[in-house]
Amino acid sequence: MNKATLELNRAGQSLWLDNITRELLTSGTLRRYIEELSVTGLTSNPTIFDQAMKHGAAYDEDLRRVASRGLSVEEAFFEIALEDLTRAADLFRAVHERTAGFDGWVSLEVSPHLARDSRATLEQARELHARADRPNLFIKIPGTPEGLPAIEEAIFSGVPVNVTLLFSAEQYVAAAGAWLRGIERRIEAGLNANVASVASLFLSRWDVATAGKVPAALVNRLGLAVGRSAYREYCRLLSSPRWLRAMNAGVRPQRLLFASTGTKDPKASDVLYVEGLVGPLTINTMPENTLKAFADHGRVGDAIEAGGGDSEAVLAQFGKAGVDLGALAAKLQEDGAAAFVKSWDDLMASIGAKAGALKRAVAG
Repeated sequence: MNKATLELNRAGQSLWLDNITRELLTSGTLRRYIEELSVTGLTSNPTIFDQAMKHGAAYDEDLRRVASRGLSVEEAFFEIALEDLTRAADLFRAVHERTAGFDGWVSLEVSPHLARDSRATLEQARELHARADRPNLFIKIPGTPEGLPAIEEAIFSGVPVNVTLLFSAEQYVAAAGAWLRGIERRIEAGLNANVASVASLFLSRWDVATAGKVPAALVNRLGLAVGRSAYREYCRLLSSPRWLRAMNAGVRPQRLLFASTGTKDPKASDVLYVEGLVGPLTINTMPENTLKAFADHGRVGDAIEAGGGDSEAVLAQFGKAGVDLGALAAKLQEDGAAAFVKSWDDLMASIGAKAGALKRAVAG
């Protein structure tokens, strides 16, 4: 067992992998990460699947099969993705059971083209969750203003949700409110109210967005400050009477997840967003290279202070440097949603092109 990753786990933080490919599953690499690097869950996104399908032949047989059945490219994707993610969910099943359902999760997202249609998002979330038929699979729904009603309804319907595309403490609080409204409605209806959720806060894009626009003393400090600021709100919510009443009804809290934790600046530490955001009852989902880097030379230092440490002072310095944090948070969320759509469209195009080529090769 790796010392650094084990210490992170013992500090009360779950370490998830931000990657899923067929090769990770068939080569035994994911199992090794679970056994040796204390990995207890994973997340996925369209870009990951797109790269895996473009490069290599791991999915060719699946693509031939779905092409022969005449499925749409989106139907083909979900069938293939569900195969990978249910296999991964089964690998994490022991973690899920050992933690009484608190850990050991994998995630699959709805089509980003549904982002502005709450009803369609909810319908697809229900369908995918039912098709997966696994207790430890989250459905990812964007925490945009349009996505919040779908999150509430999905939770009320009993669908576990990974809320994505959160970029600020304010956006996080709004997402937590949507989850809690769904939970409270289940309590009122006499239903089992323990419907799991995580709220994914994206960090490194803050520092990318402000690169070259702030004094040297502030470089690569904004993502960490935003993470600590959200952690402060998280701790406040955990101790609020409203959350405590829900927990008294048997509810596990929605956990804060630190996402986009791969360092983008080659001059900065490659474990910047891991070492700087150690917080109990949180998750850090990291790219494979970041996981390996932390296992090699990462150090677990002091945990984030419940009050957010120096986050407010640092955020104030960015404000003085001319960064409109509220406007930038909104822009990052909008840009993130647009990027998800582009990644999705690229993936659908890749599936269509490769499936067509494979079908023609068989026919020829």
